[in-house]
Amino acid sequence: MLTKILRNLAIRNARFEGLYRRFGSPSGLEWAEMIRARGDFYAMGEHCSIDPHAVIEGRATIRLGNNVRMATCSIFCHDGSVNMINRAYGLNLDKVGKIELRDNVFIGFQSVILPGVTIGPNAIVATGSVVRSDVAEGDIVAGVPAKPVGRVEKSVEILKAKNQQYPWRHLIEERQDEFDADLEPKLQRMRVEYFFGSKPE
Repeated sequence: MLTKILRNLAIRNARFEGLYRRFGSPSGLEWAEMIRARGDFYAMGEHCSIDPHAVIEGRATIRLGNNVRMATCSIFCHDGSVNMINRAYGLNLDKVGKIELRDNVFIGFQSVILPGVTIGPNAIVATGSVVRSDVAEGDIVAGVPAKPVGRVEKSVEILKAKNQQYPWRHLIEERQDEFDADLEPKLQRMRVEYFFGSKPE
């Protein structure tokens, strides 16, 4: 009940985002739906997930495709250094760019996306990357500045092969969605045993 109230308050006014984040503990999917309901982005596709702690500035000039997933990252459509330049040089300039995250894009933890960037479709930005130029379709990029380090198709093949070895593969296949509260305890127990063996008494 409290979560629903906080969500509705956050939809009506961005000032309530902090309360919703803190006391509602929304998932990335729920946070994205709250932002969609408020209409913050220029456009937003289906099945998106945004970590509630992601820093996203200039939302009106951001367009998301379908199945865009953001970890705790930072996305900036404005470059604040222009304010210092304006005061130092007596100017009135602007420095802004749109950001497009096309279909099937993942932005990793602590990555930074700078103004004027288009990513994807079908692309991954690795943890801790700084993206200052476009990311091509199917690329995996990493580093500062981010550069191509692999291809998503190859990563999918490696993941499929590795998953065949996991004894909990059948549980993943049984899940109806990304998270299943009923299966999670058994899944976690099997993962721990696989990696560390039986827990000592």
